[in-house]
Amino acid sequence: MPLKLSHNAPTLVIRRRAFEQHALARADFDTSLHLTDDEFRVEGDLVAIGPVYDSAGVARVVEDLEARGLTYFEDFFDLSGNWPEWLLVFVMAERERFTDGQA
Repeated sequence: MPLKLSHNAPTLVIRRRAFEQHALARADFDTSLHLTDDEFRVEGDLVAIGPVYDSAGVARVVEDLEARGLTYFEDFFDLSGNWPEWLLVFVMAERERFTDGQA
């Protein structure tokens, strides 16, 4: 199911595979960004963190993710939340494509 993103604050989107491979923990994000339950969501192959109203906190998290070996754009991405309120933005991971029953 697609995850709805906020139009007025950034959201970090991390591939679940990268999240797990780099031993990331929700508690680390909760502590550094003071998240509520609704600001940490997992759906399919994505982890969405946000909206985050602390821009300095987002910058620190991005630096920390890169220091842990995650690659910006390949493993995670931050969406600015800088779009008009009338525009709804949803994200979801690409599903595997099957041709004739084969991957």
